[in-house]
Amino acid sequence: MVIGFSIALIIFSLLLLLLVLMHKGKGGGLSDMFGGGMQSSVGGSSVAERNLDRITVVVGLLWFACIVTLGLVMKYKN
Repeated sequence: MVIGFSIALIIFSLLLLLLVLMHKGKGGGLSDMFGGGMQSSVGGSSVAERNLDRITVVVGLLWFACIVTLGLVMKYKN
């Protein structure tokens, strides 16, 4: 059971890393330093960006749940 949750945690961690890197920089942060400081003329977010936000939040919640579950399993393991 611990191995299964450890593998799931690794998968969710990598997926979360990729999803966060796919987000567009909003400016004012590290994205400006590396050439991402161009302002877009479109004020609203597109459907793809909103879906990416939703997917990132869901994967983040699954990642958090996996960490909590893994911690509880390891604590109460005999």
